[in-house]
Amino acid sequence: MSQLITLDEFIISKQAEHPESTGELNQIFAAIKLAAKVLNREINKAGLVDVIGSSGIENVQGEQQQKLDVFANDKVKAALMARGHVAGMASEEEDSFVAFEDPYSQSGKYVVLTDPLDGSSNIDVNVSIGTIFSVYRRKSPLNSPVVLEDFLQPGNQQVAAGYVIFGSSTMLVYTTGSGVHGFTYDPSIGVFYLSHENIRIPDQGQIYSVNEGNYLKFPQGVKRYLKYCQEIVPEENRPYTSRYIGSLVADFHRNLLKGGLYMYPSYANAPNGKLRLLYECNPLAWMAEQAGGKATDGHQRILDIEPTELHQRVPYYIGSHNMVEKVESFLQEFPGGAE
Repeated sequence: MSQLITLDEFIISKQAEHPESTGELNQIFAAIKLAAKVLNREINKAGLVDVIGSSGIENVQGEQQQKLDVFANDKVKAALMARGHVAGMASEEEDSFVAFEDPYSQSGKYVVLTDPLDGSSNIDVNVSIGTIFSVYRRKSPLNSPVVLEDFLQPGNQQVAAGYVIFGSSTMLVYTTGSGVHGFTYDPSIGVFYLSHENIRIPDQGQIYSVNEGNYLKFPQGVKRYLKYCQEIVPEENRPYTSRYIGSLVADFHRNLLKGGLYMYPSYANAPNGKLRLLYECNPLAWMAEQAGGKATDGHQRILDIEPTELHQRVPYYIGSHNMVEKVESFLQEFPGGAE
């Protein structure tokens, strides 16, 4: 790249796309950027400082929170609250939404939903993890506390979404509805530089990502699709390659750049799947669509699902357009449920 463009410069150059925000979205990105820098520092010290392992606390879903889960949630919350343009947040790590109480925050137009540290169980083994975020305009009146309805909006109402991936390099990838753009962090000077402008996911990939350890519990359509992926058909570039990291952000990021399909179906122990609609599925679904891909629960567009609760779960199929449509066709042809 002939000229290095920072995240701040890029966002300012795109300000015309959201003239009604008068800079509030820029401030929200500044908060997320700050939280990402703090998390990057702590994650890279994992093993040297006491951030590895369980916190001994269960979240609202009954899952053990890792120490870094709690740390990440606190830092993201503090960064958003300090900016004053966010009226409240909802997090995978919180039982309910958090209404920011100071008058400046209550005048904010936006709410943020987040998975502060996706894939945190991989911290102990030095595998890529990430932060996912989603921004909506609040529905409640300004200058008042936010309410539940501000957060229970379908994904098609998002005004910004993205993720930070902490891997061999740290990247922030986002959309505001005009393409998907990626920025790589230079830790020597603390700046995110544009490295991937207008990312497009290939219509067809050769990678599928799913926890095949649950194969026997999968719906019949998913089982048939996996057999299809494994068939030897050279003229169709099959068999496909199985790649599953176990961090949604990492699996999605790879498939976004190279093409592929990520699946987390329903199964006996998780009849509605495992992934959360508001914190994980909606933001990545919008990014996939903005990059030319597709996201579905197997029967309908993820972004059109009307949420009914903060921690709602849904089956999830996301990635290259043609691959998502293919797995949908198998689910329709073989409609047997999870076993």
